[in-house]
Amino acid sequence: MNGRASAPAAGTVLNALANGTGSAFAIDLETTATVSLAEEGGVTGEIDGAPGADTALIERCVELTVEEYAEADHALGGRVRTESEVPLAAGLKSSSAAANATVLATLDALDAEIDRLEACRLGVRAAREAGVTVTGAFDDASASMLGGVTVTDNSADELLANEAFERDVLVWSPPERAFSADADVDACRKIAPIADVVGELAMQGRYGVAMSINGFAFCGALGFPTAPLVEALPECEGVSLSGTGPSYVAVGDRHALTELRSEWEIRDGTTWLTTTRNEGARRG
Repeated sequence: MNGRASAPAAGTVLNALANGTGSAFAIDLETTATVSLAEEGGVTGEIDGAPGADTALIERCVELTVEEYAEADHALGGRVRTESEVPLAAGLKSSSAAANATVLATLDALDAEIDRLEACRLGVRAAREAGVTVTGAFDDASASMLGGVTVTDNSADELLANEAFERDVLVWSPPERAFSADADVDACRKIAPIADVVGELAMQGRYGVAMSINGFAFCGALGFPTAPLVEALPECEGVSLSGTGPSYVAVGDRHALTELRSEWEIRDGTTWLTTTRNEGARRG
């Protein structure tokens, strides 16, 4: 019983750490999962290119999916391997992409069909149980699973909005890494009034200005520099710290983003000029 699936990364419009409301959009950088189910034994995971990385999330995704959707005579054992264009712990939703891809690959191996949002929620549950997220990251996971841009209530795992979002995207990812579970939640909650405004803008479809306000607020709360944000404005439609950092994402016209790239890539790290993605995760 073998399965394969892939899921895109995502960028932040509104970080849900402040008030439980989040918003994110899919980016055309991809994580692929391959699952092989066995007749006996536990689940073992492997992350390509990161032999020492924590595999608890992808292993739990396989376990939960098998427990929920396998027929009674199917064993719980298996192997899962992920390969990714998305750097780990960079704020680009690598965990959500890996969880989505792993859940769908396991369903593919089981030849089982479920609603995509339910598959997304299963990955979010695994992320909480594996301790890799504070909020459950339903905003990030829904954008990765469904594509386009989403707005969510992470406290209830409820989808508030989902629509197509066609933009060019510039990503700068510094060499440093920041794990979401280590973020200063108390500092983030202090900016809840600003996050409330950002959530209202996102629900109005004003994603660019929403993500820019989010970027300045969360850079302040989490101690990241605002210079990359200032450099992006006013030419870009929107720019933000992505997740809890350290990466930054900007959306807008490709020419403006190309000009911005010449400034961002002076710094250490990696830049990508890519696009949003309206196709979410996919099996096979």
